[in-house]
Amino acid sequence: MQSVLKNYQVILESIEDGVFTVNMDWKIMSFNRAAEKITGFSRRDAIGQRCADIFRANMCGSGCVLRQTMQSGKPISNRPIVITRADGKRIPISVNTAILRASDDAIIGGVETFRDLSAISELKKAYLRTHSFEDIVSKNKKMLRYFEILPQIAESDSTILIDGATGTGKEFLARAIHNHSSRKNGPFVAVNCGALPDTLIESELFGYKAGAFTDALKDKAGRFARARNGTIFLDEIGDVSPAVQVRLLRVLQEHAYEPLGATQSVKTDARVIAATHRDLDEMVKQNLFRDDLYYRINVMKISLPLLSERKEDIPLMVDHFVHYFNSIKGKSLLGLDQSAMAALLFYEWPGNIRELENVLEHAFVLCPSGLIGLQHLPEQVQPATAAQMPGGMTLKAIEKLAIIQALKRNDWKRVATARELNIDKNTLRRKINRLGIEIP
Repeated sequence: MQSVLKNYQVILESIEDGVFTVNMDWKIMSFNRAAEKITGFSRRDAIGQRCADIFRANMCGSGCVLRQTMQSGKPISNRPIVITRADGKRIPISVNTAILRASDDAIIGGVETFRDLSAISELKKAYLRTHSFEDIVSKNKKMLRYFEILPQIAESDSTILIDGATGTGKEFLARAIHNHSSRKNGPFVAVNCGALPDTLIESELFGYKAGAFTDALKDKAGRFARARNGTIFLDEIGDVSPAVQVRLLRVLQEHAYEPLGATQSVKTDARVIAATHRDLDEMVKQNLFRDDLYYRINVMKISLPLLSERKEDIPLMVDHFVHYFNSIKGKSLLGLDQSAMAALLFYEWPGNIRELENVLEHAFVLCPSGLIGLQHLPEQVQPATAAQMPGGMTLKAIEKLAIIQALKRNDWKRVATARELNIDKNTLRRKINRLGIEIP
């Protein structure tokens, strides 16, 4: 028996995963070398202590995974959690749990193995550096092509036109371009042209002199003046009237404008970034938008795709928003469980990225800790039942559909598809076989 225990100890000390066991009072009874390395606590400090005092995890207490196993009798595999090391550093780990039983099958405690995910987290950050521009993340082919040229576009002073549906992130992209430009220390002034009536938009853009109209008691600087040495973002430029279009054309041609009531022109050096959700080409054909103004703003054009056209980016965006909401709401949520993520991938997102952000903020209100589940999502995103998506699609069918779509996007090349899905190529091969996907 002594030799068996000795061999057991040798095995535990040789593996790279941390291992510890607890008794029925949650006191740590064993703590291997890898556990010391990952947590920063020595075996001497850990043994005899309650595991919650050593790990200080974001799920200790009611969300403890080992407690869940002890109560249900079911092991848990690869559950991500965050722990606090002895030096105060918070690190991500993946845990597996099981029950310890005596020879008579009585429960005497629990065992947990855990793996440090810090290296994977660093790899993920390195991956995002090549798949991001500012805080915009994507692995969509069209967006990645933009990422390659956006630094050069930002450094130029050329006028930019961003088109895309409402909620696709036009202002977010405009701010990112400004932050990467030589004007980054200057102001970024945003104007929603569609929200201002014709009677106000000219005074808002160009300002006015005292006495220009009844209530003009003193001079007021317009948005172009406030954007000096910076960038002015003209959102929904397709909604401005023909009269304002004429005045904007002069600004772009001569880099000058006249405030209302002024007798002299004022020079401007503000860089112009315009955006619209309308089809300006069609509006020009219908004489609803001046062709000369269109050609002036359409020097560099960026067309943002719908979120439904870049669903492969949803997991990346979810990670981004989870990190963002954790920081501003003082929480430590780990992300979404499989069923919640499947629901997001199935949904068509008529409100695009803005709707996704709102959905995750909703989930943060309802989810106290751990992983966001289906029950935390708004009703319009939730499937009919937890096991079945609208239209009779099961989660298995959703996974199959997502893999087929990724394969098609990558011309059925498995290595490229595995890279896009952020899984190992052997994992992809097993999924293809399990789901019965036929490769042409």
